[in-house]
Amino acid sequence: MPLQNPSHQFPARLQAEVHATRAKGDFNRSRAAHDTMAVDQKLEELMGLLGDFGRYQGFQFVLHLLAAVTAGLHMLSLVTVAAVPEHRCFVEDLDSAAATVNGTILPTLSQLTNYIPLNADGDLDSCLMYDPLGNGTIACSSYVYNRTYYQSSRTIEWNLVCDKRWMGALGQTIYMLGVFTGAVWLGGLADKIGRKKVFCWSALMQLILGVAVAFTPEYISFLVLRYLYGIFGSAGSYITGFVLTMELVGPSKRTPCGISFQAAFAGGIMLVAAWGALITDRLILQVVYGLHGLLLVAHWWIMDESPRWLWMQGRKREAVNIVDRAVRMNGRGMHVDKEYYLVEAKTTHTEESGTASAGLGDLFKTPNLRKMTLNVCLCWFANSITYYGLSLSAGKLSGNPFLILFLMGLVEFPSYISISYLLDKLGRRSITSSLMIVGGICCIVAAYLTRGSTESTTIVMFGKLFIAGSFAVIYNYSAELFPTVVRNSAMGLGSMCARLAGALTPMITLLDSFDPRIPAVIFGVISLISGTWVLFLPETMGKPMPQSLMDGENFGRGDTAFSSCMGRNKTHTEDFPPPQQMVAMRKNSR
Repeated sequence: MPLQNPSHQFPARLQAEVHATRAKGDFNRSRAAHDTMAVDQKLEELMGLLGDFGRYQGFQFVLHLLAAVTAGLHMLSLVTVAAVPEHRCFVEDLDSAAATVNGTILPTLSQLTNYIPLNADGDLDSCLMYDPLGNGTIACSSYVYNRTYYQSSRTIEWNLVCDKRWMGALGQTIYMLGVFTGAVWLGGLADKIGRKKVFCWSALMQLILGVAVAFTPEYISFLVLRYLYGIFGSAGSYITGFVLTMELVGPSKRTPCGISFQAAFAGGIMLVAAWGALITDRLILQVVYGLHGLLLVAHWWIMDESPRWLWMQGRKREAVNIVDRAVRMNGRGMHVDKEYYLVEAKTTHTEESGTASAGLGDLFKTPNLRKMTLNVCLCWFANSITYYGLSLSAGKLSGNPFLILFLMGLVEFPSYISISYLLDKLGRRSITSSLMIVGGICCIVAAYLTRGSTESTTIVMFGKLFIAGSFAVIYNYSAELFPTVVRNSAMGLGSMCARLAGALTPMITLLDSFDPRIPAVIFGVISLISGTWVLFLPETMGKPMPQSLMDGENFGRGDTAFSSCMGRNKTHTEDFPPPQQMVAMRKNSR
C-alpha cells in the first residue's frame, strides 16, 4: 500500500480521491506501454497527493514571488538613480555665484534667450548656446539642471547629457546584457545543480552588488558592476523562482500563479517610483534598492528544492521527503508511504540516458524541440521589443516623473487580471497570438499619429496593455512547452532573447534620424510576424507537463491552430487505440 490510511485519520472522501488517482495511474501505465510520451506516472501520482494548491504551495509560492518584486525593482532602478532631468547650458553672466545670490530672481526666459537658442518646439536648447565671439552656436561646457524632482543622480554628477548621452544609455544597455548573460548561464546551471542553489546564490549576489554599485567612483567600474548586477539582479532568482512555482503547483493554479509573477514584477517597478519620490540622494536611494535583496536571504533555510527536479536527477528519496512534509503541512489527512514510491522507482527506468546532463544544446538537437525553441525565442524577443517600442511612441509625458513611473507599472494590472481569467478558457496559443498581433498593430498606428496627442497616447496605452498580457502568457506557455530536464534552460534562453531586444531597442531608435516612424514600424512588424508564427505552436492547456527530452520531442506533434480549425489535429497520441478500447482490453485481461 502506498498510503497508510487508518479510518480515523483518512476520511472516506480522501480514500475515494486516492483510489481514483490510483485507477487513473493504472490506466495511464497501461497506455504508457504504447504511448511515446513517457510521462513518469509515479512522479505524477506523488505530486498529485499535494493537490493543486494548499498551504505548503502557498508558502513556497510567496517565497518565489518575492524574487519577482526585487527583479522589477533592480531592472528599473537606473530610471531614478541615473535620471536625466531637464537641463540647459550654464551661462556665466546669469548663473555664476556673483550673478545669482540669495534673494535674487532666477533668470527669466527672455534673459536666457539672449544666450541660448530655441529648438524646433520653442524650448531652450539643451545642448547649445550662442558663441560669445559671434560665431553662431557652440556646445555647452557645463550645465544647469532642473532639480525640482531630482536633487542628485549619476547623470548630474558625470554630466551624461548631450554628446555624452550615449554613456548614460549604455549603463542600462550593459545591465540588460548582464540579464542576457544570466538568463542563459544561470538558466542552464539551475538545470544541472538545482533551482534552489541558483536562486539563493543569486539573491546573495544581488544584495552585495546592489549596494556596491552605489559607491562606484568612476564610469568604467560602474559599468562593470552594472553588468554583474544584471546577471544576478533580474535573472537568477526571478527565472528559477518562476520555474520552481510552475513545477510545484497543480495545473489549475499554474495560470494565476504565473500571472502573479508578472504582477509582482510590475509591483517592483512601482517600488522604484515610491522610493525615488521619498529619497532624493541617489547614493542612499541605490543602497535602499540593493537592500531589498535581504527579502531573499532567509530562503536558504525555508525554501525547498523542486521535487520534480530532484526526481528527474535520481534523488528520489529527497523528493519523496519533501512531498511527505508538504502533504502533512497541507493537512489533507494523508501519510505518504515513502518506501512504496522508492521501491517502485527502482524498477522504473527512464527511456533515455544522460538526463542529468541535459542542457541548453538539447533544445536544438531534435526537430520538434528545435522548432518550438526558435518559435518561443522569437516570441520573447518580439514581446520585449514591442513593449519598448510602444513606450517610445508615447512621446514626452509632462508632470511628476515618479507618479508617471508608478502609473506605468499600475496600468499593467488590468491586463494581468483579464489574462488570469481567460487563459484557462481560451488557451495559451490563441491568446498569445491575438495579443501580439493587436499590440503590433497599435505600435504601427501610433507611429502615424501626432506624437503627444490624445489619440496617440490612448493607442499606446492600449497597446501596452495587450503586450503586457502576452508577455505574461509567454512565461506560462514556455514553462509548459518544455520538459523538466531543460525547462530552466529554455526559460533562460527566452529571457535572454527578451533582454537582447531591450539592448537593441536604443540602436533601432537611432533610425528616427531618417524618419521618425521607422523604429515603431519595425517593432510592430516584428510583433505581427511572431504573433502569426505562434499559431504553429502546440496548445498546452489541460495537458501534462513533459518530463524527459523524449517527452518534449513528441509533445504536440501536428498540433497547430490551423490543423485544429480544419479538424486535422493529429498528434502522436492518435497513433494508438482510443481510451475506451484499452479499458476493455484491461478488463478482458483480468
